[in-house]
Amino acid sequence: MPLVDITHAPTVPEHHLRHLGSVLPHLVSLAVECPEEPYDGDLQPGDVEIRFRALGPLDRCGLPVVIEIKSKWTPTREADRQERVDTLHDAIRAATGLTDFGVYLSLPVAAWSQGD
Repeated sequence: MPLVDITHAPTVPEHHLRHLGSVLPHLVSLAVECPEEPYDGDLQPGDVEIRFRALGPLDRCGLPVVIEIKSKWTPTREADRQERVDTLHDAIRAATGLTDFGVYLSLPVAAWSQGD
């Protein structure tokens, strides 16, 4: 289950952020798909969690939008993580029209439990 944090400048229009939030679950799922955690195209609640945060007055950021993705480490994700994040960046640009943004993919050793 990927966790996605989107940090954005206050100048980014809300409709752009809403559109980004609507396309990211599928695009992120494709980007982190692997044999250990295959993606069947049928996202369920809790499959991808997205949080938005506007930059505050003390934050320093060189980009108007930064998308941070955390997804559990697997050997296959590790092997091609740069290709995965580059492909995801291109897919986000194509789906949203955003041009000035960054994507950070982190693959920590982790576990997840989501009750019934």
